[in-house]
Amino acid sequence: MAAIPGVGAPQLDSLSTALVVIDGNDIVGYLNAAAQTLLAAGQNKVVGQPLLAFVRDPAPLTALLRRARTSVEPITHRMLTLQPVMRDDSHLVVDCIATLTDGDTVLLEITDTTRQQRINRETALLAQLDGNRLMVRQLAHEIKNPLGGLRGAAQLLERELPTDTVRDYTRLIIREADRLRALVDNLLGPGSLPSKAAINPHELLEHVYRLLAHDAAAGVELIRDYDPSLPAVFVDRGQMIQTLLNLGRNAVQAVGAHGRVTIRSRAIVGATIGARRHRIVARIDFEDDGPGVPIDIADKIFYPLVTSRPEGTGLGLAVAQDLATRHGGLIEFESRPGRTVFTLLLPLEGESHG
Repeated sequence: MAAIPGVGAPQLDSLSTALVVIDGNDIVGYLNAAAQTLLAAGQNKVVGQPLLAFVRDPAPLTALLRRARTSVEPITHRMLTLQPVMRDDSHLVVDCIATLTDGDTVLLEITDTTRQQRINRETALLAQLDGNRLMVRQLAHEIKNPLGGLRGAAQLLERELPTDTVRDYTRLIIREADRLRALVDNLLGPGSLPSKAAINPHELLEHVYRLLAHDAAAGVELIRDYDPSLPAVFVDRGQMIQTLLNLGRNAVQAVGAHGRVTIRSRAIVGATIGARRHRIVARIDFEDDGPGVPIDIADKIFYPLVTSRPEGTGLGLAVAQDLATRHGGLIEFESRPGRTVFTLLLPLEGESHG
């Protein structure tokens, strides 16, 4: 089948937009170089085969093709989720335009917007974190002042009480006041700037691995998948261990008594954190096969006091995100039942590009 009348294959292969020509039986007749990259499959493998065999959950594409064949105008579907079978990536976010050409043949134009969507999401998350910090600091000020007065009054009252039995009540007030103050201090995070030094990231991960191995149930399998070429990271050792430990404990708690947690490190070239582009970034994943993040809290997972566990404080991920951003990094996540990945991104060099 000819690709597009009047247009040569070299011209189509130079396009960044993926082009796929599909006949009335949803069989691929042609795909350009960008489409082959998107599907991670060569022309010889795809041409003559159903397009829907190369994507997981083909329902959105099926509906788009059906609509295109009943319309005289091109049909556009923005932010369509696509997961090619041959790729290990998470779901891609693409914009699709389906145009009916000859008979029932459809020309499908696919633009991968995953990177731009991630940049937009991370930029919004960073802005959200700035707002959270301001709100938490204002709230902490309002809480700590009366807590101090409450604790002081309880101490004075304790001196006037005649017996240990009644003093137990004032001691309870003091303990609870101290607990609330510690909670507020955790919300505020460290008061000083990170004291950074060049550290082997796998030294930090091994330290965290040993702590997790001690805490995890006997039925939990901890797997290490390190990239030995990953260079040193420039971080505050204590703060970074706390960040990694919070992510690791979150994964271990998610799988419960039985499951698998993978700790993975990789170096990524030409990556972005928010809207800033870096030459090289350290990517550290904590992947678990637990039930996944509940949909109702997914958009608020990094907010303080948000948790799906009855015994949880909702501070672990909030504190980890705050510490990550103090190092110029960011934590993002993807989740579905059976596979949740929290990813810490850290720049490995000072220079970045907007």
